[in-house]
Order: sequence, then C-alpha cells, then structure tokens
Amino acid sequence: MARRRSPEPVLWLLFSAGGLVAALLIPVLLVLFGIAFPLGWLAPDPAHLLSVLRHPVTKLILLVLCVLSLFHWAHRFRYTLHDGLRLKRLNPLIVLTCYGGAVCGSVATGYLILSA
Repeated sequence: MARRRSPEPVLWLLFSAGGLVAALLIPVLLVLFGIAFPLGWLAPDPAHLLSVLRHPVTKLILLVLCVLSLFHWAHRFRYTLHDGLRLKRLNPLIVLTCYGGAVCGSVATGYLILSA
C-alpha cells in the first residue's frame, strides 16, 4: 500500500520563499512609494513610471511578491493558531481557512495585476 505524501515540504518552501521576498522587496517599495515619491525626494516622470508598471516583467514580479507574501502569512498564521493558541483540534479548518485564503487572495491579485 502506497503512503500518501504530505504537502508540508511545499508549504514550508512557500513560507521561506515568501519571507525572503517580502523581507527584500517590501521595504524598498515602501520607502519609494510611501516616503521618497510623496515627499518629492525622487520625482519620476509619471509617464515613465506608468510604462514601467505596465511592463509584463514588472507585473510578474509584483504577482510573485504578492502570492509568496500571502502564503508566508498563511503558514505563519496557521502555526500561530495551531501551536501558539493550541487549537490543534481545529487543524483541518485552520488549514482550509489559511491556505484557502491565500489561494483566493492570489487569484484576486493575479486578476487585478494582469488585467490592469
């Protein structure tokens, strides 16, 4: 009888990739779009910025950033509920809610980014 393989290694891979991408890219984007551009420290040409944001590679990078960040959140929140709050009896519901939310958020993000 063949044993079923656990999806746990894939989930840990998504968790670590999401943490790495979020730690490297989100602070840069926050400084640029939250501080430098609004305060006028950097003043990019709006037409150039729009053309960069409409480029397929930029859309792909933003999609990967959002998807991996969502799965990083889902894994972290799952284990916070599972181990931190000791809700092990609700594990199937927690897994479905966390990863289902990450999948739904990823689909919505993909639609918004690729349709813009």
